[in-house]
Formats: sequence, C-alpha cells, structure tokens
Amino acid sequence: MPLLPVVAGGLLLYGLWRLLRDYFVSSPLDNLPGPPPGSLIGGAYLPQPARPRLNENVARRAGNASELFNHDNWGFMRRLVDTYGAVVRVRFVLGKRWLYVYDPKALHSILVKDQELYSRGTAGNTASELILGPGLFSTVGARHRRQRKMLTPVFSSAHMRNMTPFFHAIVGKLRVAIESRVAAGEREVDVAGWMGRTALELIGQGGLGHSFDPLTEERSDAYTEAVKALVPSFVDVEWFRAVLPYTHYLGPAWVRRMLVSVFPHRGVQRLKGITDVMHKRGGAGDDALLHQVGEGKDVMSILRESPIAFGHVREDPPCGMNARKVKANMEADEEDKLPDEELIAQMSTFILAGVDTTSNALSRVLHLLCQHPEVQDKLRAELRDAHERLGTNIPYDDLVSLPYLDAVCRETLRSHPIVSISAREAHRDTIVPLSEPIRGVDGGTITEVAVPKGTFLILGLQACNTNKALWGEDAYEWKPERWLQPLPRAVEEARISGIYANLMTFGAGTYSCIGFKFSQLEMKVVLSTLVAAFRFQLPDKPITWNFAGVHYPTMGGPDKAKAEMYLKVTQVAD
Repeated sequence: MPLLPVVAGGLLLYGLWRLLRDYFVSSPLDNLPGPPPGSLIGGAYLPQPARPRLNENVARRAGNASELFNHDNWGFMRRLVDTYGAVVRVRFVLGKRWLYVYDPKALHSILVKDQELYSRGTAGNTASELILGPGLFSTVGARHRRQRKMLTPVFSSAHMRNMTPFFHAIVGKLRVAIESRVAAGEREVDVAGWMGRTALELIGQGGLGHSFDPLTEERSDAYTEAVKALVPSFVDVEWFRAVLPYTHYLGPAWVRRMLVSVFPHRGVQRLKGITDVMHKRGGAGDDALLHQVGEGKDVMSILRESPIAFGHVREDPPCGMNARKVKANMEADEEDKLPDEELIAQMSTFILAGVDTTSNALSRVLHLLCQHPEVQDKLRAELRDAHERLGTNIPYDDLVSLPYLDAVCRETLRSHPIVSISAREAHRDTIVPLSEPIRGVDGGTITEVAVPKGTFLILGLQACNTNKALWGEDAYEWKPERWLQPLPRAVEEARISGIYANLMTFGAGTYSCIGFKFSQLEMKVVLSTLVAAFRFQLPDKPITWNFAGVHYPTMGGPDKAKAEMYLKVTQVAD
C-alpha cells in the first residue's frame, strides 16, 4: 500500500479524533451541575418560556451554544445562575466543556492567588494584538507587568485631581450643546451618541493630548463610530476565534491583510473597515491632527521626535497625562522602558477601553434614572445644592464625596456592569477552591473543582455582583440607597477580590482595569453637570440593552449593530 494515502488517512483520523474526542472522553467536570447538551454541534440550552427567536446566522454556526452569547441572553443567564448555582458545567461547540463561575473564592483563586495558572486565552490575545497592537489587552507575563508599572502612575488619584478642571471644561461644552437643542422645549436626543463623543474627547485630551471633537455641532465622527462598533462587530465573526491562534502561519502582515481583503464574508469586511479607521486615526499621527492640541506635541508626535523635544511639551491639563507617560518612559531604567510600538499600542487600547465602556455606563445610568424618576429628583437636589455651595465646577475631593451621586454610580456598576463576563483558560491542570460546597451530579458534596488543562472558564462578574447569598433577596434590584448604609455582613466576609467597592465590575488581579479611577471621574463629572441641568424621560420607543463584550443600547429591539439611545430631554428651570 502506498505510504502517502496511509499517512493522509492517519492524519484525517487524528484530526477527527481531536475534533470529536470530548464526546467520548470523560472529564472531572462531568460531575458538576449544568444544563443538558443541545445539538451535536451546539452546546447548552435551558427550557424557557416564550424564548426570543435567535439570530439565524448565529444559531446555524453554534446551535444552542449561541444562547450564551446571544444579544438577548439576559433571561438565559439569569436562569443559568438561579438553576445551577455558582459553578456550572456548560457543553459548548463540539462537546467542549466550559465552566461558568461566580463563586467569590473561586474567582479570587483564578484572578489573584493562582493567576499564573491561567491566561486570557490565545484567541483573545491574538485578536487584541492584531487589532490594537502589543498593548495591555494582548501582552502577558513580564511584558504586561512592565507596561502596567509604567502606566499606573498616570491613573492615580493625585493625577485625577489635577485633571478635574479640564474634565469640567469639556463636559461644559456638552451641556451647552444639549442646551441649544432643547432650548425650545422637550426634544428626543441620542444620549448614547453624545456620551460616546464626550468620552472620546475626554480620553483624547486626557490620555493622548489630542482633541477629536469640539462637541459643538451635530455630526457623525468616523473614528467615534468605529470605536463604538468594534466590540459589537465581534459577534458576526465569533467563529473566527477558532482560527485566530494560527493566523501567523499565513505569512507576514501584508500577506494576511491581502487575504482578509478578499475574504468573502460581510462580517470580516466590516471588522476590517473598522480597524482601518482606528489605525488611520489612532496611530498615523497625520499633520492635521497633530497640531490641533498641544502644538503637535501629543504622544504620537513626541514618539517620533528626539528626547530634547520633550522639554517643549506644554504642561497644561490636556497634555499632562501624555507628558507624564513619555517622561516616565524616558526616565525609566533601560529594562523597564516601553518600546515605541508598545507605547503606540497603548493609545488604541486606552481609546477602546475608555470610550465604549464609560459612555455606555453613563447611558445606562441615565436610562435607569428615567425608570426611577424619584431617584433622579433626589440626585438633582444633591447636585444643585453642591453647585450652590461649591460652584458649577465641583472640585475633585468634593465631587467624589457626594454620597448620593456615589451611591447611584456604585449601584449601577453593581447591578448593570457594562462588561458582565470575563474569560480565562487553564494552561495546566489545577484545583479551584469553593467558598460554599455544591452538590455534584452523583449526589456527593464538592468543595473544590479539578480543572483540566485547556478548560475555558467564563467568569460571571455580574452574577457575583448580584449574588443573592451575599447581597440579599433584592440583589437583582437597582437600589442606590443600599450604599448609604452598611453593606450586608456576607459581602464583607466574602472578601471579594475586585479592585472597586466589593464588586467584580473592574476585575481583579494583574489584568484588572487600570483606568477605573479615570472612568469614575468621568462618570461623576458628566452626571453632576447633566442631571443638574436637564430632566431625562423615557422615549416613545423601547430601549433594548444588548449583550456583547461591552453591553450597548439600541432602539426598538436587539441585534442592531449601531448603539443608540434616545431620551426625552428638557431643561430644568433655575
């Protein structure tokens, strides 16, 4: 028998075995509670009344597994938590066993104590590096730690205090813009659009020393639209995650780009167009952009000049963060310095991380205030009193100390985090401890979970934030007043490892959100200005919140690509 057919047949059988072996090989995870598997190529499903019809393209690709990542998965995720508890085994595509985890002790082990045993996943890191470059989202290990060490000081409380005046100046332009649109009376305004534009301008001037948007005219900015469309566009190419780790075998970057350009898939072409806009505006540093703010001395132009040029950087607030970044990098020890490609990658990373998340969080707060007008009135009274005592531009220390404003922000980030799940992949066999025992399929008690190498873990950040065992029976309800009294003892005793307010919203450990103080300041400056000046009410059309890597609002139903949220806005009389 010729050797070639034998080898080819052997390779084919081996490939099929690798593809389908999870159907035939037992796993320690099989004893964990979880929903029954769905179709042959799909994964988990839960019986559910009046379940919304899934997007057909998604359903065909992943069967019932798409319930986990459907834009309208809120009911499914709630039932998953309520039915199976804090550690759930889920069968995913082709029988793969995944874990959904929100047990506090397990999260601490995965994200903090034993974090070196896990990674964010090869596919996720590869996608981040291809789109954003070698920044905080894609680097790991010592390289990631070096980047955080260099960048952490610019997000300190002391620096946020110095940035507060220019935050007020930018948000003041937003207030004037909205005032001009509602001067004649009530009008529906795309609040999500304005929040996105404002967030981009704040991160642009505060992080890059560059102005993207004067916030004076009704216009659509291609860069803002690209940033806000990036994460939702991933849903259309979710199947591509499987091949991302192998793309470097296709040749150099120009070859890969050529292949992507001719790939006959609308979702891939849409993602390519979005990243093209981001790279052109975020990294090209063309002359027209470089001279808008800082006289061409923003980070992107400084990187292209000699160290001597640094002495000419203005020290006014818009350029302060950039100056500190570059100065810190130049004064660092040689082994700690960030190469130019890494500094440039941070720019796109900060924009993506800082625009979509905070702008959508602000949209969620304003939506909730419309649903709870009594809370909106109470917050407005606190803010107007502060303005009378402290002036329109409330100083940093006073702003962060306003109790009801802080309670509204905390409660929104607790019950409706804009990023509700995170992911890790175990790169060796390990043991995950549990804070409370669970009952296995065999009826036995499980106090720790053996996690095989290669297991993908979905970390339920929102589920931990709304855990009834910790927060009480009203954990699913939005109640800012809960933050005006001592937290439940169970919350304190759980020692939740999140970096903010006993919550997992901003993550924990080495890969937690480095800019959460920037986000907090932005939210409070925007809310202190807008809620004091305007009354927000629900529109005639329903608002739908879509599940994605970053949740986003749409009007009239889910599965729409463009984020928008119209609210009725009226000016409040002085």
